[in-house]
Amino acid sequence: MINCESFLIKLNDLGIRFYTGVPDSLLKDIGAYIADHADSSQHIIAANEGAAVGLAAGYHLATGAVPMVYLQNSGLGNTINPLLSLADQEVYSIPMLMMIGWRGEPGKKDEPQHIKQGRVQNALLDAMEIPYRVIDHSDAQTIDHTLQDLVSIAKRENRPVALVVSANTFAPYKLQHDVKTNFPYNREQALEVILQQIPAEAIVVSTTGKTSREVFEIRKKQQQSGATDFLTVGSMGHANQIAVGIALHSNKPVYCLDGDGAVLMHMGSLAIAGLSNANNLHHIVLNNGAHDSVGGQPTAGFEVDFKAIALGCGYRESYSMSIATDIEAHIRSLDKEVGPTFTEIKVNKGARKDLGRPTSTPLENKQKLMQLLQS
Repeated sequence: MINCESFLIKLNDLGIRFYTGVPDSLLKDIGAYIADHADSSQHIIAANEGAAVGLAAGYHLATGAVPMVYLQNSGLGNTINPLLSLADQEVYSIPMLMMIGWRGEPGKKDEPQHIKQGRVQNALLDAMEIPYRVIDHSDAQTIDHTLQDLVSIAKRENRPVALVVSANTFAPYKLQHDVKTNFPYNREQALEVILQQIPAEAIVVSTTGKTSREVFEIRKKQQQSGATDFLTVGSMGHANQIAVGIALHSNKPVYCLDGDGAVLMHMGSLAIAGLSNANNLHHIVLNNGAHDSVGGQPTAGFEVDFKAIALGCGYRESYSMSIATDIEAHIRSLDKEVGPTFTEIKVNKGARKDLGRPTSTPLENKQKLMQLLQS
């Protein structure tokens, strides 16, 4: 395995001293090491991967140096526009080193939402004419040469290059500078309260990551079919727009169970939801101030005023709360309110170590929900 400290030292030796991106489970060790050892002027956790390319471009314009952008390959699509219309050699010709976690690598077991992405990832890089190298846990002795090779190309040709990282490449490292909170609920506990209080016929659209896994587990524990649920296993940041699309074409109440990182990723969608006139839509954001599903690195969730932002985006009502009794009573009363409504619930980060995954396929989930909605 590659030691995180020596990896960062080599990047510094090559003149890379600015890091930005969106955390990834395969890169959580090196991501945590960067978070602990780079100051706020050197490291920015971006709202989304395309924005990270923009931040990297701005850094290069100001300094002339090469930045690093890190991401999971599921976010590669968010980077395509700025990579091709901003950083490309035929446009502004901006060098950067991208570090991409290879979820869904062929031959390795992974979740359904990652399989296709993993299979086509390198073909996408080829199509964008981005030079890349693949590394895994066996490359500890050659990583210095690989990095030097890639950074040399980036500097010499003024272009983006990519380091594609297989699972278990970096040696374990635990995030040291962690934010501690003391709210009454963690996310799963809050979800259980929500699912108990909303109407039985309500449609639930849950965001990607552990939120959808926990919704599935709660339904299983309560011996419910989950036919009313759309578990958004991928497409981070788009759950609320899925919910808007359903709400505008259904008479059933629709509850979007979202996360702070997901909302921040595509926050412009709040304006579309707020101005949608979907009077049956209730948008609930479980804010733990962290990218909990991919290593626990912080988001800006505790630093922004979601309640005010939602009101500014046109939601009819907006709330923020963390007290258990308030949450239970509020969720129970939401069905009587005219939407779209927005509710922020502050929770502690963390999840059960034995948290399971949906046993039904995404296609089965879709078909059950569509049958219910169209009956």
